[in-house]
Amino acid sequence: MATESADDVDATDEEHREIGRGLLTGEMGPSSAVAHLYRGEIHRMRFWRERLDQTTYWAIVIMSGVLTWTFASRDRPHYLLLIGAAALTTFLVIEARRYRGYDIWRGRVRTLQRNVFAYGLDPSLGVADGAWRRELGEDYRQPTIKITAEEAIAHRLRRVYLALFTITLAAWIVRVAAFADGSWPASAAVGDVPGTVVTGLVALWYLAAVVIGLRPRTWQAEDELHHRAVGEHR
Repeated sequence: MATESADDVDATDEEHREIGRGLLTGEMGPSSAVAHLYRGEIHRMRFWRERLDQTTYWAIVIMSGVLTWTFASRDRPHYLLLIGAAALTTFLVIEARRYRGYDIWRGRVRTLQRNVFAYGLDPSLGVADGAWRRELGEDYRQPTIKITAEEAIAHRLRRVYLALFTITLAAWIVRVAAFADGSWPASAAVGDVPGTVVTGLVALWYLAAVVIGLRPRTWQAEDELHHRAVGEHR
């Protein structure tokens, strides 16, 4: 029986329009193109995961240093903690941008895991997404960010930064209430800025972080470690 060569295939023919036709076959082994593709995506996902961890690490180090320095002496100004909070906010924005890139590679990995390897291990459940080849092919042709900046910020707030902000805020309250000269809110003053204004700005900043991080939303980010589907409102 003659085999069909690539030169004999009409790409416009209806029979051969299926994306990735022949890419997955019964003889597919560990050295197949899909296996190499999966390894490459795992490597890229791991690289971006490490970039996220580095940002988190430096945020924790800076916060620890600011807390230690501020409480080392009663003469240290309380606004050092506010400077530390501003540094944490900067790291949050940087980490959110990296998370949006990380989600691209993690989404590709999850697509292959759900539709190739899970199906190969247990075909009885069928393919999770019948259009996964087309969607993955379009993503390779034109990679696009899948989640908004706000969702990325919310994710990092829930995972790391809301806890860091809470610790910093609690430390600032203790510093201005128990260790500063004068009573609240006068003790919260920074230079010519009244303590009432400073307290109000700090409260608004923390409230904004809580609202962004905890408000219900329709998530678009892949999250394989939690029972939350993409597009689920929660």
